[in-house]
Amino acid sequence: MSTTTTTPTTPPATPPVSGSPAPRGAQGVLRRITHHHLFWPVVALVVMLLACGLRSPGFLDVTIMDGHLFGQIIDIMRASATPLLLGIGMCLVIATGGIDLSVGAVMAISLAVSLTYIDASGTGGTLSTALAAVAIGLLVAAVIGAFNGFLVTVLGIQPFIATMILMVAGRGIAMLITKGQITTTTSPPFKSIGSGFILGIPTPVVIAAVVFALVALLVRRTALGMLVESIGINREASRLAGVQSRNITWFVYLLCGLLAGLAGIVYGAPTMAADANNIGLMKELDAIMVVVLGGTKLDGGKFSLAGVVVGALLLSTLERAVVIFHISSQITPLFKALVLIVVCIAASERLRSLLASRLPRKRPTLGAGTAATSAKGAAA
Repeated sequence: MSTTTTTPTTPPATPPVSGSPAPRGAQGVLRRITHHHLFWPVVALVVMLLACGLRSPGFLDVTIMDGHLFGQIIDIMRASATPLLLGIGMCLVIATGGIDLSVGAVMAISLAVSLTYIDASGTGGTLSTALAAVAIGLLVAAVIGAFNGFLVTVLGIQPFIATMILMVAGRGIAMLITKGQITTTTSPPFKSIGSGFILGIPTPVVIAAVVFALVALLVRRTALGMLVESIGINREASRLAGVQSRNITWFVYLLCGLLAGLAGIVYGAPTMAADANNIGLMKELDAIMVVVLGGTKLDGGKFSLAGVVVGALLLSTLERAVVIFHISSQITPLFKALVLIVVCIAASERLRSLLASRLPRKRPTLGAGTAATSAKGAAA
């Protein structure tokens, strides 16, 4: 009886699949870019800047005079300082699942307190008086923010109602401080906060950049940002996990009030006039708009400070485009609303997923070698 020995043979290498997709390296990078929450806001910002540049030659030019930067782009950055300061605070408040409708009134109160102090001091030209006025204005704004936090965290009042109280009453408080008049005074050091330059860069831009950097370090280099997001996602679960949700929420409202007071000082410093009826009017809506454009959802949770920067620049560019394109003041709100609606729709995750599900997908076809190999494997 003879035994036949069968030597196993190595199956031939599988030939490349005909029609298989190309390597996904470049495609993956492109997909991540186009699906980033800031992609469409940045695209809208670039398109608006280019459109303004085509409409107004020299729009994109930046010149240096006496060591200072000037130009339309610089003006947009200067105008973005106020909504950026408001948006940073509002972003953190919204991340906790709340909202602050009083930031516009806080702007008016802070500026009214600062200018009233300078006017009563009689020494408005000194740097010490200007610094003291700023400190007092910011202190009052922080107290107001802490009061909002008290209503929300301790008394359990809904944030919308709690902050609406000062949204309505804050104007009256500012009117009491200014005695119903437009308080005007003269203080070159205080005025430089809104119209001066630091190393050639407008002071409001420097202030906004410093505040952004400090807050970004605070929420991204410590556990505060993660805790704020956890509160917004599920407040009760965060509390049960040991997160001091009350103290963190209270601090966030205090910070929002403080930044609103700073925004009021930066906004009103160039004119040195405290108009309680107009300073900060409807600015709370601008702050919310900036936050939403930046990709932060109003139901709380994850937030994006970088998105606030893009949103503030986009809002200021829109306001400048209204002037450049000579759009009537009667339809200006409609123009802004249309642009913002288009940006929000384009950035919608649900819209992208819906379009992706409807697009036909190309299926790879199997080559002859692969088919033979598959048949051989099935027979074995």
